[in-house]
Amino acid sequence: MIIRTALSQDAAELTEFNINMARETEGVKLIPEVIGAGVKAMIENPQMGFYLVVELDNGIQASLMVTTEWSDWRNGMFWWIQSVYVRPEYRRQGLYRELYQRVKELAEQESSVCGFRLYVENWNTVAQKTYASLGMTETVYKMFEELKPGLEYKK
Repeated sequence: MIIRTALSQDAAELTEFNINMARETEGVKLIPEVIGAGVKAMIENPQMGFYLVVELDNGIQASLMVTTEWSDWRNGMFWWIQSVYVRPEYRRQGLYRELYQRVKELAEQESSVCGFRLYVENWNTVAQKTYASLGMTETVYKMFEELKPGLEYKK
């Protein structure tokens, strides 16, 4: 198993992972051109964050994305874990655990990182149990959002 930062040649596969994840978890059909451009933008602009991928059995079998959020309360940066995807045939084999461990190892090299956050659907108890088993705790916050009018990212 090799865990590494995604490269530009991984963009098509990461796009497909995101499309699959959105369909499986939220029943959303993403617009391939939009998510594809978003994946490429992340890879080409590391100041926005990064993707990690798991190479295993001659292919990429899992990935996640990390973005950042400044916390003035803590004078530090939270790393947000997003776009988690593991191919169905590789689930429940510890790939996410390995990815999360690598995120923590990378954060040890960055003194500004104060912790990790992610969001998960209310109904996704399997994922919630996984995150709890790794030491994460549920917060008291709910998430709200407002998108700019006319933004199209799904069909």
